[in-house]
Amino acid sequence: MKLVIDTDAGTLAVEEAGKECVSHELYGREAFAHISRQWVRAGWSLRYYHGFTWMGLPVLQLPDDLVRLQEVFWEVRPSLVIETGVFQGGSLLFHACLCKALGQGRVVGVDIDMPAGLRETLARRDVGSLITLIQGDSASPEVLRQIEALRNPDETTLVLLDSDHSREHVRRELEAFAPIVTQGSYLIAADTIMRDLADVPGGEPSWIEDSPAAAVDAFLADHPEFERVTHSPPAGLDDLPEAVSYWGGGWLRRRACRQAT
Repeated sequence: MKLVIDTDAGTLAVEEAGKECVSHELYGREAFAHISRQWVRAGWSLRYYHGFTWMGLPVLQLPDDLVRLQEVFWEVRPSLVIETGVFQGGSLLFHACLCKALGQGRVVGVDIDMPAGLRETLARRDVGSLITLIQGDSASPEVLRQIEALRNPDETTLVLLDSDHSREHVRRELEAFAPIVTQGSYLIAADTIMRDLADVPGGEPSWIEDSPAAAVDAFLADHPEFERVTHSPPAGLDDLPEAVSYWGGGWLRRRACRQAT
């Protein structure tokens, strides 16, 4: 594919092999979608997302996704947030700060490897008391037993999966955590963008099939109790373009049970 931006004419021409060249208004929705896709791909390759921290700790997320996650917190008001894959703890602090702002909720972080000193670092923060760390394979029975021991049955539970991004592991995580995600809450698979990064510098051709997006597709085919959710703009702003995200297609919401008739 070739994209030709003509700022003088105010157009974006899209040329694909074997297809007729299509011209879009440069400042329209279609052009924004094409340009955003390439911006995300180039930014990922350049590790753009490595440049952000939360309360001094690396967060390794696209800020757009964090703001949209805040919208989900506001919608769901979770009392328990579980994140797999903690890295250096920045995202755990982010979740805990949202819980504190909402006046409820706590965070459980799970990872097979924990950086030295992470527990102490998190404990020193004013939201540290809201964070619990569990070390182990996030999809293992042992870890799930520890989570069940911590979880109250009536807690509104939200789960974010951001550990090993192979299709097999993410599918295991989806199956393991789906039962504890409460009605109306979310099971989020991070970095579904990997499928679209297979051909960029630093990407791998195998990511087309071996990635979180492939795991989500397979999971949804077997779990009609979950639905894929796209970002909804605020009321009255329906003309806004599609959200820019590393997690596109990975936001899964548990449907409410139908009432018996």
